[in-house]
Parts: sequence; structure tokens; C-alpha cells
Amino acid sequence: MIPFSILDLSPITEGSSAAQSFRNSLDLAQHGDRWGYKRFWLAEHHGMPGIASAATSVLIAHVGGGTSTIRIGAGGVMLPNHSPLAIAEQFGTLESLFPGRVDLGVGRAPGSDQVTSRALRRTLSSDVDQFPQDVIELINYFSAEQLQAVRAIPGAGLNVPVWILGSSLYGAQLAASLGLPYAFASHFAPAQMMQAIELYRSAFRPSARLAKPYVMLGFNVFAADTDEEAQFRATSMQQAFVNLRSGRPTQLPPPQDGYLSTIGPQERALLDQVLSCAAIGSRTTVMRDLNAFIARTGADELMITSQIFDHAARLRSFEITADIHEALK
Repeated sequence: MIPFSILDLSPITEGSSAAQSFRNSLDLAQHGDRWGYKRFWLAEHHGMPGIASAATSVLIAHVGGGTSTIRIGAGGVMLPNHSPLAIAEQFGTLESLFPGRVDLGVGRAPGSDQVTSRALRRTLSSDVDQFPQDVIELINYFSAEQLQAVRAIPGAGLNVPVWILGSSLYGAQLAASLGLPYAFASHFAPAQMMQAIELYRSAFRPSARLAKPYVMLGFNVFAADTDEEAQFRATSMQQAFVNLRSGRPTQLPPPQDGYLSTIGPQERALLDQVLSCAAIGSRTTVMRDLNAFIARTGADELMITSQIFDHAARLRSFEITADIHEALK
């Protein structure tokens, strides 16, 4: 059976705080470590009231210090927000603290709006067209040889796997040309998933870092003891996604009975698209949908995400998913 991993946005639930989110993220990672998940990744977002993982490398260190075997990393760092050297030093530090456990996924989106991007970088002169060169520069900082005028200390000579993240054909083409593993954001932008997978696999060129294509796909799971409870729990994510796409991002709201009956056809179509890569239901339902998704895509790994308001219910969802993974081996 292919590996299952965890993607966490360290959600800030309505009425809670970032501090509580960090405690919940560590608790989820510790459970994931025991349940056999391969990786625990956190994602960089800025200016989002419902996401606490803005200082991504700092939070990765927090999780790394409280876990023992699960791989930790970024899914991902939005490279246009940073200098490649700074990221190489941060992840060189993480790899030095937690050797053999650190991954670095990078994306070209800013993870924020233009005003926030300007506040992050103070200039917008470093545009996304520079992304391929930034990725190459970043990889070179991890080389044992000095390939650039400046060395990343720590970083040089350390084995930090670099992944390309994407939700379009652009990332697939870049990952293929550089011979890097590819993670597709099908959990929120599934429209071009199958095209991206095909392009990546057909255009892949082996590299010193990766001999053959490796595709990880994002997948939403809302698992509970009954289909009805799972559908209820999923309404928190549904509300948050509609709010975000409507230009009014919020903290993760509590679940709402009958939510889907309160929205219009445009919002329903939006959710139908994003939840085309999702399993919502009991163990039996989730197992069926996971099997079908893996068979359809041929994924090498799934990155499971579950935006559930109640922390105990969120843990239960990941526990059920881990039980399914064990049963499918």
C-alpha cells in the first residue's frame, strides 16, 4: 500500500487562538507518528485568520522536537517570499536538529495577497518568473561542493529532499525537468490533476536526486463513526472554503447542520469541484473512496488533510484513515 502522510494548516478555530492551534498541531503529529503516517507537513500562508502556520520553519521545529520518527517538512514554503539562501539555512538548521527527517516542498504562489506580499518582501521585483532559478539556487546550497559564491551554513552537504508543489501544469513541467518529486494540490485545486500527473510522468528526466517520477496527491478525508457525523464535520471546511473564495476569509467555523441547503448553486458547484478529491463518511465509505482515488491516479503517496473544527473529532478522522491504511496493506 502506498504511504499516507498528513498536511496540517494549523487551523485557528473560531473563538480559539494560534497558541492552541500549535498545541493541536503537535498533538496531531504525535498521534500521526504512532499511527504510522510517513510525513507531517505544514504549509506557509500569510494574513489568513484561520491559518497559524505563517512562520513555517519555526512550527516545523516545534513539531520535530515532540516527535521521533515521522518525517517533518513544508508543504510548502512559498519561495517567492524568501531568498533561497535564507530557506537553505532554515532547513539546513532543521536537518541538523532532526537528521534524516526533513523535507522541503516549495511553491511559486505567494500564499497571500499582493499587499501582504509587499509587506513580506518590501519589494515585488522578485516575481514568480524567477521561480525555476530560485529552485536551482536553493538546491545548490545543499550541495557538498561550493557551486555558488555564498555557502549555506548550516545547509551545505546536507540531504534535504526538495519537492515541487503545484496546482497547475507549470509545476509538473518544472518538477519533471529538474528530476524532483512532485506534490499536486488536488485537495483544493483538482481541475488539472490528471493532466499534471500525465505531463510530469511523461516528461520526467532522472536526476541525482530522483531516479523515477514520484507523485504525491493531496486528498481531503472527513472520517467518523457514521456517514452522517462525517458529513456534519465536513461543513466546517465547506464554510471556510466558500468564505475564502468569496473574499472574506475567516477562522475555521463550527460545523453547521444542513449547511449545503443554505448556499446557492455557484457555491455548491465550487464545493463539488474541490471535494472531487475527498472522502466523507464512515470507515467503509472512506475506504471505498480512497481505493477508487488511488486506482484512478496511480499516486505514489497521499497527503491527507482534514479541516475539522473539533480537535478530538479531527484526531478520530486521522485514526480511522490510519486503520484503513493498515487494512489495505
